Amino acid sequence: MNARRPALFLDRDGTIIQDAHYLADAARVRLLRGAAAAVASANARDVLTIVVTNQSGIARGLITADQYDAVRAQTDLLLARDGARVDATLHCPHSPEVSGPCDCRKPGLGMYHDAAATFNIDLAASAYIGDRWRDIEPGRVLGGYGFLIPGSETPETDLEHARTHVSPRLHIVESIGDAVAQALALIAPTP
Repeated sequence: MNARRPALFLDRDGTIIQDAHYLADAARVRLLRGAAAAVASANARDVLTIVVTNQSGIARGLITADQYDAVRAQTDLLLARDGARVDATLHCPHSPEVSGPCDCRKPGLGMYHDAAATFNIDLAASAYIGDRWRDIEPGRVLGGYGFLIPGSETPETDLEHARTHVSPRLHIVESIGDAVAQALALIAPTP
């Protein structure tokens, strides 16, 4: 069996695309500045790039599974137009208030364990990137590297929580480009 490898785990809304709150219309997908270039830089280094996203709007009846799939496909298309690709997209369709607790809703670890089993990923050597504490908390729990990108939708409590946990494995950065560049230097250094 091949050795386990690191991956970049990226949040979707507010990290790769604009957070439009329960995005149901694929025509409204907008990549954030620098997202495609950041993903392409990981692709160039042959680092697995996996999107991990909570989509409670499905359980709440605010978006359908087909609408979610259309938004995912449009995101992939826009990334591809700029020379980037994600290797997989995992989503949690649950809402604790509607469908009860689950192990996949971030910061739960279910999606990460599924990705590790499917792609032979070393979770402790991987990077976890997003605009919310729940996006990077799995990295802290699993021993990986977390990168918080504060944005307009980042709750102040998440930012304060991250500030109290800043360490060599947890970083607050200004953009997805900064996050991916720093992550690649840690998980896939050039020889």
